Amino acid sequence: MAAIPEEDDGAASSITKAFAEFLLSFDSLREQLRAIILADDPRLHYPVEVDFAILLDYDADLAQLVYARPARYLRMFDDAAVWAHVIMLGDFKGNENASRKSFIHVRVNVSGSPLEFPGTVIRSGMVKMMEGDRQYQCGACKGSFPVCPELEARNSIVLPPKCPSQRCAGTSFKVVEGSIIRHDYQEIKIQENTQMLDVGAIPRSVCIVLKDDLVDKAKAGDDVIVTGYLTAKWSPELKDVRCDLEPVLVANHVRTTNEQKLEIEVPNDVVIKFKQFWSDYKDTPLKGRNIILQAICPQVFGLFTVKLAVALTLIGGVQHVDASGTKIRGESHLLLVGDPGTGKSQFLKFSAKLSNRSVITTGLGSTSAGLTVTAVKDGGEWMLEAGALVLADGGLCCIDEFDSMREHDRATIHEAMEQQTISVAKAGLVTTLSTKTIVFGATNPKGQYDPNQSLSVNTTLSGPLLSRFDIVLVLLDTKNPEWDAVVSSHILAEQGESITGKNDEELTTTWPLPMLRRYIQYVKRYFKPVLTKEAENVISCYYQLQRRSAIQNAARTTVRMLESLIRLAQAHARLMFRNEVTCLDAITAILCVESSMTTSAVVDNVGNALHSNFTEFPDEEYIKQERIILEKLNSMDSFPDPATLDRPSWS
Repeated sequence: MAAIPEEDDGAASSITKAFAEFLLSFDSLREQLRAIILADDPRLHYPVEVDFAILLDYDADLAQLVYARPARYLRMFDDAAVWAHVIMLGDFKGNENASRKSFIHVRVNVSGSPLEFPGTVIRSGMVKMMEGDRQYQCGACKGSFPVCPELEARNSIVLPPKCPSQRCAGTSFKVVEGSIIRHDYQEIKIQENTQMLDVGAIPRSVCIVLKDDLVDKAKAGDDVIVTGYLTAKWSPELKDVRCDLEPVLVANHVRTTNEQKLEIEVPNDVVIKFKQFWSDYKDTPLKGRNIILQAICPQVFGLFTVKLAVALTLIGGVQHVDASGTKIRGESHLLLVGDPGTGKSQFLKFSAKLSNRSVITTGLGSTSAGLTVTAVKDGGEWMLEAGALVLADGGLCCIDEFDSMREHDRATIHEAMEQQTISVAKAGLVTTLSTKTIVFGATNPKGQYDPNQSLSVNTTLSGPLLSRFDIVLVLLDTKNPEWDAVVSSHILAEQGESITGKNDEELTTTWPLPMLRRYIQYVKRYFKPVLTKEAENVISCYYQLQRRSAIQNAARTTVRMLESLIRLAQAHARLMFRNEVTCLDAITAILCVESSMTTSAVVDNVGNALHSNFTEFPDEEYIKQERIILEKLNSMDSFPDPATLDRPSWS
């Protein structure tokens, strides 16, 4: 280690020296200090990130001091960082880019600690300027001394009763001109992750103070892990007014964990089970797919079309970025339109369980601000508070009773669904928040559903909003004695099975909920399907056919429908454990979109999605559907001969 300058020896404590020696003992820390020395602006505040585990291994006593009294010793750690960088500055003689920096802050990272608990930012305040340390001069002895404002007393200055110098008893002090250090200052509020709470528990929140380089590290909706020390603010002392204490956490290190929102650990033995499952069903893959689909909302009988749509929506497609940098979303949106008692809310609740991050709300109790973002005044300061779509960023937002929302409130989610951002300009706060979320809505038709009318008329939803949903399924509770008999038998059988229980060990017969969650997250993470030429031809020709025949469905047959077809085909390829979108996936996507149409362009008599059941031989059934669709599409001049298309090996 380089020699510490003699003139600094008397002023520096042994603890500060020890901190400086630590910073100079590791190449990674020296590299950070070297980058600070070569930085342009000497007036900025610079961070040095220190891993607490390394400090603990280097000197347990030093680590204990930081842990026990962070407010005191983190300040000394900062002084040590400035000292260490001054020592290193001697190695940069003659380098014009090197300069001394006055403000360096040590940020202690406790990554991997069992004490870590992620929270969600629900409010983010404006960035303000705060006056910090300053020098005061004694009027008697002309000596100067530092004074630090008290954060607990809302940044007020408390001067000593007499001069700190032992040789002077002066009581008159004045600020040394130009000695005030100013800091960037921001307050945010984080809330407990709702997924980790018990049912009925109200999530707690705490105010976080961010200073200097930590400002703007997190915005509303982000998942963060904050390291800092707890203190309390008290209100100004007023006569006959009770002094209120407000706990605040003064942040030392902030780490965003947005990229880990959807991370669910999938052990190797589980992956082997997945591969074995598809190996067992390589000759009848659609039968294997249907076994997975039957595990979605198992208490609801049948509804094959709805369960397939839910699976494809949760899995989603692959986000595409074109040459200009424009993003085309990969997340799909689903809307269920149906009579009361058709199981819409059941699917919403079950989908929320399948997603690692989800928010459930109802249209009746949701305003546009509650869904997007709102500006609230807290302690005289305007702050942004995240709504349901922002909090569900990276996950799923379920909106029940979609029809109960006001027209204005429904219009606010247009940008969030397509561009996956929310642009805010409220109370002087202008920003853009991320809403990369799946929207799953459920609504009742307006009065009696009229098949002769368009979806817009039946649901009172505008065309632009309907076009943003990849799949819109209509569930009509028509009188069907055969169906009623089968459903009642299933419900009564479920009552008996709930007592005896089921064996969920083998995937060949039934998939338990935890396994289904892991499967969905695994295929989303590791499969990025690419369209084959045959799949592109099928999707393109179907889209052109729909555009020609679109009379009642003008709101649905936009370019967005073409993007929806691609997303659904990619999602089906993922569901089938593949990295390639084949003709099978394209035709399944077409069948899903056909179910969304009040008038079909390809499949005659699509039928009621409520009465769609699982067939005993789905692979043979698919071959019939494929033949019908290809014959219809073959009537178009631009479509190739069906004989030239790749056929699945099992057909």
